[in-house]
Amino acid sequence: MAKARKYGSDGKQHGTVDLPAAIFEAPVNEHLIWEAVKSHLGNQRQGTAAAKNRALVSGGGRKPWKQKGTGRARSGSNTSPLWPGGGVAFGPKQRDYTTRMNQKARRSALLGALSVRAREDNVVIVEAPELKEPKTKPVAELLKKVGLEGKKILWVFDRTGETLLKSSRNLERVETTESNTLNTYALMKCDCLVLTEGGLKSLTERLSA
Repeated sequence: MAKARKYGSDGKQHGTVDLPAAIFEAPVNEHLIWEAVKSHLGNQRQGTAAAKNRALVSGGGRKPWKQKGTGRARSGSNTSPLWPGGGVAFGPKQRDYTTRMNQKARRSALLGALSVRAREDNVVIVEAPELKEPKTKPVAELLKKVGLEGKKILWVFDRTGETLLKSSRNLERVETTESNTLNTYALMKCDCLVLTEGGLKSLTERLSA
């Protein structure tokens, strides 16, 4: 059974926690993970890059000069890509980069990514410190005691961890998310997955349904 090291809010290790096998020992389909990452990145793109071609730029109503007898190169329109201020040849066009994955495939990719992190022993459970208001310093000190300073961390909370989430999101190389918005891309991007106890419980409920 997959296990994760458990740390208290004081930064000391308090044994290990058994991770749910259905979530952290799932089959790993690398192609599905690749598709999920590609879909996530594509869905973030605006796709608004565009340039006007010769049909869209202003001008071009008449032939600049007669075809023959001027000694100049022949020209049929001042909107030609050869002219300054003319249209762009083969320029970018607006397009939609959105791709869809069905729910079953997206879930399998997420379970596979979680299982990869568990196999690498890069899943850690950390007891959330009690904070009355958002403060970055105690959270930074906690991560340093746990030995995660300098690593790319994905810290997953449940909905009750808003104060801790606000305290963590200003830390360099630390990405925070709620368990209900956890995605495959964020998991593959991080070095270590850090879960609060509430985050683990919430994630288990989400993926066991």
